[in-house]
Amino acid sequence: MRIKILGTESLGVRGLSCVVETKNRKIVIDPGVALGYQRHGLLPHPFQVAVGEMVRQKIVSELKDSTDIVISHFHGDHVPLANANPYQLAAKQIVKLFQGPRLWSKSTSNLSFNQVKRCNDLSSVLGRTLPNAEGQDDDQLSFSLSMPHGESNNVLGSVMMTCIKDKEKVFVHASDIQLLDIKPISQILNWQPDIVLASGPPLYLRHLSSKKRKNAWQNAVRLAQGVKTLILDHHLLRSEEGYSFLDELSSKTDHRVICAADFMGCRRLPLEAWRQRLYREMPVAKGWHQAYTRGEVNTGHYRNWQGWNIS
Repeated sequence: MRIKILGTESLGVRGLSCVVETKNRKIVIDPGVALGYQRHGLLPHPFQVAVGEMVRQKIVSELKDSTDIVISHFHGDHVPLANANPYQLAAKQIVKLFQGPRLWSKSTSNLSFNQVKRCNDLSSVLGRTLPNAEGQDDDQLSFSLSMPHGESNNVLGSVMMTCIKDKEKVFVHASDIQLLDIKPISQILNWQPDIVLASGPPLYLRHLSSKKRKNAWQNAVRLAQGVKTLILDHHLLRSEEGYSFLDELSSKTDHRVICAADFMGCRRLPLEAWRQRLYREMPVAKGWHQAYTRGEVNTGHYRNWQGWNIS
């Protein structure tokens, strides 16, 4: 089994996209990307935009010879969108690439109105239905029933987790569970995975109470102790505090706890957490974002920063 993580917060974007290759299948999970449209009152820095362009290109490239595509839910950082903003993956770019592979999708149950609309709009653009995969098994692939997107019974709805097995490994993709509810943790451990890629708690949200943070920590410890490699990313790593959580968890458990950048052998690139710093160190020309949206400028002058060269 070969696992390649394409876009997460530790790799510079919002998302949890990855590719899993087995002997006879290539499975792309959550082929979407976003940048956090506003953070600290600032639009994405052009350096972030350049990284986002690179991740979109990677996703499109991996879709070209995929056998299966999985959609865990319909937030804009996890799925191509019919009405994408300039920093997301537009559905019209991938229509042909979605025609051949098998599609496995979260159902529209327990979703917000906006997510249901995104699902229907995507289906219309693709000219294909997005079949409900919840609770199904197909040889190497197994899918969970609806799991809480964070806490149970919240406005964010639910997600679908994916388990992939071959003779070598068991891998679980646990999108947006945030470690705030025990139900998905129990399901993951029942699958007995070797490697788990999951969203950690959204510590960057001030309204996340100390009780919820403690609960997420306890669930993280339980999960880390039950798998060989736990990759935590996404919501957790939208702030510097998330990296402290990750590293402390790693030091207190016997098994391997890392982020996606660590797993891929890359330098950590928490650009959303660094957005204010980016603006200070690399000032942005007035009106740049509007001009970028109109296609009048590109990221060419902003592709080098602190030793990173997006080219």
